[in-house]
Amino acid sequence: MTTNTSTSTSSDKKSQRVTLFLKPEILKQARAQAVIEEITLTQLVTNALIAHLPLVTIIKKVVF
Repeated sequence: MTTNTSTSTSSDKKSQRVTLFLKPEILKQARAQAVIEEITLTQLVTNALIAHLPLVTIIKKVVF
C-alpha cells in the first residue's frame, strides 16, 4: 500500500510518503472502513497508528 501524503493532498507539510506491504484482505477491509468513515485511507491509517502508539516514545542509548 502506498500512502500518498504530498502537500498537494494534505495540509500537513511534514507528511512523508510511505510504502507498506499489507495482506490484500487487510487492505480491502481498511479501504472499506475509510469509505464508511468518509475519510481517506491515509487518514484511517494515521488514526489507527495514533490510537495504537504511546503518547511519548523514549529511546535510550545503551553505553558499554
